[in-house]
Formats: sequence, structure tokens, C-alpha cells
Amino acid sequence: MSGIQQIIVDVEEADQRLDRWLRRRYPQVPQGRIERMCRKGEIRVDGGRVKPATRLGAGQVVRLPPMAVDAPIPTAPPAISEADAALIRGCVIWRDDDIIALNKPPGLPVQGGSGQGHRHVDALADALRFGRPDKPRLVHRLDRDTSGLLLLARTPHAAAGLARAFQARATRKIYWAAVAGAPSPRAGTVRFGLVKAPGHGAGGEGEKMLCVPPAEVPSTEGAKRAVTDYRVIDAAATRAAWVALMPVTGRTHQLRAHMAAIGHPIVGDGKYGGNRQENLGEGWGAQLGGGVSRKLHLHARSLTLTHPISGERLTLTAELPEHMARTWALFGWRPDDAPADPFEDAR
Repeated sequence: MSGIQQIIVDVEEADQRLDRWLRRRYPQVPQGRIERMCRKGEIRVDGGRVKPATRLGAGQVVRLPPMAVDAPIPTAPPAISEADAALIRGCVIWRDDDIIALNKPPGLPVQGGSGQGHRHVDALADALRFGRPDKPRLVHRLDRDTSGLLLLARTPHAAAGLARAFQARATRKIYWAAVAGAPSPRAGTVRFGLVKAPGHGAGGEGEKMLCVPPAEVPSTEGAKRAVTDYRVIDAAATRAAWVALMPVTGRTHQLRAHMAAIGHPIVGDGKYGGNRQENLGEGWGAQLGGGVSRKLHLHARSLTLTHPISGERLTLTAELPEHMARTWALFGWRPDDAPADPFEDAR
């Protein structure tokens, strides 16, 4: 196909990101090429320049240059093995006509990236069609080593509704974590801003978020405001504590960086909490030793949201992964004893 195209966005396609809309229509076009065309102004919406993340509205006109559809078709990813298909289907804890909720295991990336290969949730989602022509799509993210609730949308309308809800902070996400030491006070709010420190590898490996005092955020280039509420649910004297965490903002590695910054890193977090076994404050002591797993102890426990189609209010809950359940048993912490919403009084 050649020549400039003018495509009108229909109602079913509304509120999608431009890059995702384009890849859905032309899967052979690489993301890098889309970004270059946006930078050069070769892709325009209603005559104006746009970014890949620009959300489209029904009735808008997207102008595409000829090269948008002339890109070579990339090599198809390998087929999903029966074992991987069974694994991802076994993670399903909720499914209806519009959404799927997974209890993502730790160690499984949500999307592909440097060194991730083809084994990640987005690729394995092909096994979650359940009779639909298209695979469900991601609407939010979890870190690779964070376990717990992850939503996928089965239709464009559901995806648009969920994307708006997450963007507007209309969902309520509660995480459980085991942290080194016992935070005092037992309830509080962490308000350090976050700024990205570049990694040292060729692909940016080792990239890390640094905490910035709230008063210095406006004057620190690249820093963004970040807020986390925490509540101690139980503690093993001063050795470790079971905390509930609620991100008020949604920055990269926010919960991990914030807990380390107040001297109580999440257990198993070598990136932000170091590998020592004593908790000396200032983000050290993320390994407890003994029978406690060295894996990250951070779990997306519950998610409350308004269903994007039915309008029903849902609260979904994900059970702890095996390594965290062992730690909870070791310290005598009982998940059934925790309040459904430890932050109820903060609403």
C-alpha cells in the first residue's frame, strides 16, 4: 500500500493510545518507527503533531505517511507451550465478558524488554482468549518480581474504561509487604519525590529511582511527586513487620524506594535495600537470613474498582505467593486476621 492515508477513528477505537491503535491496525510496524514518525511530525491527528502516548478520540482523523505500512514484517514469536498456557490460565482468579484478573507469580515479567525474551504476561495472554478473536490487553503494570493482582481487558471498550480509571486514580490498590524492622509510627505517609538515576549497562540495566525531599522536587530536574500511605498490620518484635501499602501516586518502584528511604526496606529487595542482614536504617538490611526467602516480599493484595461496562463495584483479592506465605507462617502472621481495607479510616 502506498500514498498518504487519512483514517477516521471510530467509536470502538476511541481512547486508545496512538501507538497501540497503530500497531493493532499494522502489527508489522515496529514501535521505534512509530516514535520516529511522531518526532518528525509524519503522523498527525487532526492536523496537529502528536506523541505515541496521545489518546485518540472518536471522529479524529489520523494522517499516516506511506512508510507506515511498508515496514518489514518481524519474525513471529514462538508458539506458547502447553506448560506456559496452563501456567497463565492457572493464574486467572476472575473472568467475565470484559475483564480478566490474574494473580501474577513473582519473576514473570508483564511485558517484554531487554533480556526478557518472549515469556511474559503480554505474550502468554494469547492463551487467555477463551473463545475471543483477540487476546486480552494490559491496562496497568507490576514489576517483574512483584506478585499479585493484574488486570487485562478483553474488549476495546473495557480497555478504554479501565485506562481512564487508572489514569484518574479511581481504583484502590492495596499491597502487602514484609519489611525489615518495625516502622514507627505504625501508620504514616511517605512523601519523597522520585527521580530516575540512569543504569550502567548498554540497555540501561541497573536503572534506579532516587528519593528527593518534597521541598526539593520542584527544583530537581526530572523529579516527580510521589506519595505512599502505609499501615503496620503485625510485627515480629523489631525484626520485621507486615505492612499494607497504598500508592497514592503511581511512580516506578515507588513502594520499594519509599520503604527503603524510611529505613525499612522490603524484604528481598536487593536493589533498594542491599543484601545485609542487619537493619541499620537508610535503606539497608533487606535480607533477614534464617528461613526467610531472599525473593522480593511485595504482593498486590487487592484491587477495588468500578466495572468498566456494568458499573458494578468490585473488590478482587489475590492470595500470597508461596515464598511470602512461608514467611507469614514463620512469623505467625495470619492473612485472615488482616482487615479487608487497612486504610478504611483514611477515606
